[in-house]
Amino acid sequence: MDLLNTLVDKGLRRELPSREEALAVLATSDDELLDVVAAAGKVRRQWFGRRVKLNYLVNLKSGLCPEDCSYCSQRLGSKAEILKYTWLKPDEASKAAAAGVAGGAKRVCLVASGRGPTDRDVDRVSETIGAIKEQNEGVEVCACLGLLSEGQAERLRGAGADAYNHNLNTSEGTYGDITTTHTYADRVDTVQKAHAAGLSACSGLIAGMGESDEDLVDVVYSLRELDPDSVPVNFLIPFEGTPLAKEWNLTPQRCLRILAMVRFVCPDVEVRIAGGREVHLRSMQPLALHLANSIFLGDYLTSEGQAGKADLDMITDAGFEVEGTDQVTLPEHRGGPCGSGAEAACGSGAGSACGSGGGCGSHEEGGCGSHEDAAKSPVAEVPEARTDLVAVRRRGAGTDLAPNA
Repeated sequence: MDLLNTLVDKGLRRELPSREEALAVLATSDDELLDVVAAAGKVRRQWFGRRVKLNYLVNLKSGLCPEDCSYCSQRLGSKAEILKYTWLKPDEASKAAAAGVAGGAKRVCLVASGRGPTDRDVDRVSETIGAIKEQNEGVEVCACLGLLSEGQAERLRGAGADAYNHNLNTSEGTYGDITTTHTYADRVDTVQKAHAAGLSACSGLIAGMGESDEDLVDVVYSLRELDPDSVPVNFLIPFEGTPLAKEWNLTPQRCLRILAMVRFVCPDVEVRIAGGREVHLRSMQPLALHLANSIFLGDYLTSEGQAGKADLDMITDAGFEVEGTDQVTLPEHRGGPCGSGAEAACGSGAGSACGSGGGCGSHEEGGCGSHEDAAKSPVAEVPEARTDLVAVRRRGAGTDLAPNA
């Protein structure tokens, strides 16, 4: 199909597709799905070969967040029965991180609920970073602590942090529908601070919250302009007790189309399949490895993930290999494993910032293919809610039970 040939050519040249082309990917039919995956897979292999980077989450502080992000089980007013605990001690966090590294993780992601860290919190996380780095040679550490104040990004970088995560999550136009306690601009500002401090920027999105195709394309194009080194693609986990508990809008096929669109728009960036892959991709997870070059190993912040061994078996069975700590993730032109990517494809402006976190969709009827040609595609049926696949994390960090890495 001409569309896919064009997108492959552009991806190999690191050229930005048109918005119409990106929308057309989301509007393709299930009959065309394998062609879409194969095309995006060519772009993925051009820049990342058959390597899969493993990342491991450590939830440093769970629950009781003062922010009202509608998608989050840790939000203000959440009735989700998740683990709730205050800050892990540095030795506890380091022990949790070691389990992920032993399972093959190259990057440890330190996450804490809350609006943003105090200076004391930054001291605590800095001590944790030092402990992890001392015990695990070559491991990367990414921090995700919320909105940063002046000077905090520099302190994290000085402590040895390699990256900072703060997700855009949705289009700027729909951000206010999801979160009212901070703004889209607040989150952009935080990732700009991280980028300016020399941290590798990690910023992505959440799909499945009722957003339209235009919303998805808007947020991915914003990410391309903001130029993160890694783009995590989350699929909403509809936790009971949150405002989005009834938002079951995704099929495995739609998830694959979304990942393909992200790969075409951000061809040489680390695209990570993040939360919700087990819930929504299910048995189609191996196909997604042809689109993304990075996944989380084991459990997530407040939900259980696929067992770590099952992740490793899936990677091997699909013909891929786990990326080692001695291998560089990003293509050379992006500056190496934690480079700023000044000439990168996933960002049109030199020196631009790197994404931000935010809300999650307009909750209006979205569906598959809302651009002008979408009427030619069959209307997707609303998938059945699979609440049986949403399991609250009861092991690992914050518990006495071993993690599943």
